[in-house]
Amino acid sequence: MNQRFFIHPDIKKAETLPATFYRDPNIFEEIKEKIFVKTWQWIGDENLIPLSESVFPMTFLENYLNEPIFLSRDKDDEIRCLTNVCTHRGSIIVQHPGKTKNLACMYHGRRFELDGSFKRMPEFSEAENFPRPCENLRHFPVFNWKKFLFTSLDPVFDFSTITDRLNERVGFLPLHEFKLDKSRGKDYLINCHWALYCDNYLEGFHIPFVHADLNNVLDYGNYKTEIYDHCNLQIGYSDDGQEIFDLPEGHIDFGKKVAAYYYWIFPNLMLNFYPWGLSINIVKPINLNKTKVSFISYVYDESKLDSGAGALLDKVEREDEFVVEGVHKGLKSRFYQAGRFSPTREKGVHHFHSLLAKYLG
Repeated sequence: MNQRFFIHPDIKKAETLPATFYRDPNIFEEIKEKIFVKTWQWIGDENLIPLSESVFPMTFLENYLNEPIFLSRDKDDEIRCLTNVCTHRGSIIVQHPGKTKNLACMYHGRRFELDGSFKRMPEFSEAENFPRPCENLRHFPVFNWKKFLFTSLDPVFDFSTITDRLNERVGFLPLHEFKLDKSRGKDYLINCHWALYCDNYLEGFHIPFVHADLNNVLDYGNYKTEIYDHCNLQIGYSDDGQEIFDLPEGHIDFGKKVAAYYYWIFPNLMLNFYPWGLSINIVKPINLNKTKVSFISYVYDESKLDSGAGALLDKVEREDEFVVEGVHKGLKSRFYQAGRFSPTREKGVHHFHSLLAKYLG
């Protein structure tokens, strides 16, 4: 692709990404290797593999990257993430989660240790220069943050730079006590480009116009965005002081009426912390015109579920869907090229577009 994107570092002078970014199928494909392969994804928590000598297969960004991977926990309780493709003929190795002491490919019997190292292979006694290092399964880095697991296929930045920022504000929470509530989990199919959903998430500018209920519980005038290298944070303050975090003394926001911490991790991950717990939102590209957004809920205090900024999440989501689907249609217009950023309200979107432009070269 010859096209290069430029986002002026000064938001007061910058223009948004052009409409072609959202319309061009070649750019959509290029983003796979240049962005999603290079960045981190949430893949679950430790409870996926609660027992030693166990495995759990999954697909890394299903319907987009479709990379077969699996988690393993060995007898020493070390958690690893490995490719789930046999190094002999490419067959899937781990078919089902469960206990196992080693791995065996069902196609030709190649065996591996739980750490991915090649163990043995029938009918290869006459093969020369065998086994080679490439017979071992490929490892991917696993970052375990307070039981939540993240991995990347080929990371270009250290995930500790993200968790350092998370720890500043939500590290005091007893996250190991947060319980996955599958009944509150939900997938939404949205007729829009995946980046438009992130654009919308990354600014509170639209809240008074789109989310009447949410606007009633947030202090819009004090809504705040903080920018970091590969993530940013939006802080929602309560208008009436109800359903706010009980922040400990010494906390950076001690004494403030914080109703929600909205963390976004480049390119497609949202960690939304409320007094009741955590809502994880993962934006998953499907094609140029369709996106799946997965909501995963971890509950800490059930008594606070239906009030404050963390209430009515499904209603807020439906309102967002209506807006972003409308923008997706509008960007197909031959008369729209690009827009400008609000210097006070769209710092997060400017940050996102700057990173997209940087990664695409």
